Amino acid sequence: MRNISDLIEQHLKQLLQESPNGAVEIQRNELADKFSCVPSQINYVISTRFTLEKGYMVESKRGGGGYIRIQRVELPALKAIQGYISQTIGERIDQNAAEGLIYQLEQAQLITKREANLLKAAVSREAILLKLPLRDEIRARILKSMLVSLLVK
Repeated sequence: MRNISDLIEQHLKQLLQESPNGAVEIQRNELADKFSCVPSQINYVISTRFTLEKGYMVESKRGGGGYIRIQRVELPALKAIQGYISQTIGERIDQNAAEGLIYQLEQAQLITKREANLLKAAVSREAILLKLPLRDEIRARILKSMLVSLLVK
């Protein structure tokens, strides 16, 4: 006999498979009612079985009318993006090179103007008040993390 977590996972995967766009939006409380469990059980299943490493992006909106959106991510595309970012940025990157990469991504319309401004602010010398070469190493880590988050939609 399967446990409740397995049943919830199977149900969500079935919904994703039937979805024409590979995404599903659910109401946590409605799903909990359907399976006669507490809403935290839904959170547990989503946080452990629908992770980025397993090929899923999860987005949640809290409050009235809130939802949890689960989307299947094509792993080859994810690996290609991560590979490009890792290769371009490397282990360290100076501010000019970081801003150049951000500019290229914005011009290619892979990120918005607002996202570009946030990235620039996060990797600026003023935000990372450390001595070289540590500053460039931290900048590279921040930039890689933020870009993976932004580019995997």
